[in-house]
Amino acid sequence: MHGSEIPSGPPAIHRHQPRRRVRGIAAALTAMLTLVVTALTIGLATDVQAAAHSPAPRASASASTTDFGCVHPSQSGQARCFGVMKAHRTASGRMSPFTTGSPTTRGYVPSDLRSAYKLGGTSGSGRTVAIVDAMDDPNAESDLAAYRSAYGLPSCTTANGCFRKVNESGQTAPLPSGDYGWAEEISLDLDMVSATCPGCHILLVEANSANVPDLTTAEDTAATTSGVVSVSNSWGGAEDNTVTSVDSHFNHPGIAITASSGDSGYGVSWPASSPYVTAVGGTSLSKASNSRGWTETAWSGAGSGCSPYEAKPSWQHDSGCAKRAVADVSAVADPNTGVAVHDTYNSCGGALLCDTELQLGLAQGADGWVEVGGTSVSSPIIASVYALAGNTSQVVGGSYPYSHTSALNDVTAGSNGFCGGSYLCTAGPGYDGPTGLGTPNGTGAF
Repeated sequence: MHGSEIPSGPPAIHRHQPRRRVRGIAAALTAMLTLVVTALTIGLATDVQAAAHSPAPRASASASTTDFGCVHPSQSGQARCFGVMKAHRTASGRMSPFTTGSPTTRGYVPSDLRSAYKLGGTSGSGRTVAIVDAMDDPNAESDLAAYRSAYGLPSCTTANGCFRKVNESGQTAPLPSGDYGWAEEISLDLDMVSATCPGCHILLVEANSANVPDLTTAEDTAATTSGVVSVSNSWGGAEDNTVTSVDSHFNHPGIAITASSGDSGYGVSWPASSPYVTAVGGTSLSKASNSRGWTETAWSGAGSGCSPYEAKPSWQHDSGCAKRAVADVSAVADPNTGVAVHDTYNSCGGALLCDTELQLGLAQGADGWVEVGGTSVSSPIIASVYALAGNTSQVVGGSYPYSHTSALNDVTAGSNGFCGGSYLCTAGPGYDGPTGLGTPNGTGAF
């Protein structure tokens, strides 16, 4: 507990001394109360110290969610991750994540996702999906093991060659400093690759910071590592007139590169707008009694729109946007129809009352099973479907799904904002901004 030890308890109470027994019970209760207060106080102090490198989560557009808090609001020019956690409002008005539960009560599980997107019977055959994120998740491998064990997925460890974690230069050391928000993002990404493609190998490339130069260095490392067939990027930032000058870091023919479209509703983010990536939007996914067994609508938080900077790729033919339109395809992203994730990197300092500290907003991170959403979910899902398809040698940017639309679930309802009712923010038959061409119906579109 960061320099404090848990008291060993009150002195033994002898049965033949009733007065002492009463006094002893009172002392024990006092000690327990002191322990609670001490734990919460230490947790608060730890949280204040930790804030130097990981901000507290902020409320999202939904009253029942909070984002991962994976970038300091004061640090402009940095990318942020696009993960959103289901949350509740504490007595103080703070949004705090639900961080307890079991692997069966915290959102959709691997069998759900493989059912929804008709991925049963497919295998990644040892192909590698790379994840690019910022900062380090010290618990990445152990949390990955807990997730895979909970759902009966094959082991994926450093020891058996399935999992690798490297820095932005491709080396196993030194790794970046840890960050609670980015650790949640990393856990989410690793778990979604595991859920979608249990047979895939996983490469985690951790950039030194959320600055674009570090993230693009990590991107090049991921895309040029032997065995990698797809790279997922669950992060982004606002476009400006400099983005085209760094697009080349995503230009890796034969490697499928995916990027989340964002979690703030209608509006374009980069690198999703790059013509060299498959921009992945988001849906709300629900079980249904129809022939598919599932139904989807556009998620209100999914990013979309018309880029003012990126030229229109030759494979896009929508008429309402003269430049690059976002998104290309989509998958589940709504935190209210979210997925189960296992993450235990937090600022509790080993406190017995970690869950309490997290619920009271006195600590950051997570302490077990959480239900999350955001287009941070959909990007690694689509990167993993590309790996399942085993066809990435033919992939050029986000073009492939445009010539294979029959293998997609067209999403025709829902909206993510106000754009005069156009397809750029309103789902409808065929292509639309929030969901692109649709969601996977097997691997044929990838």
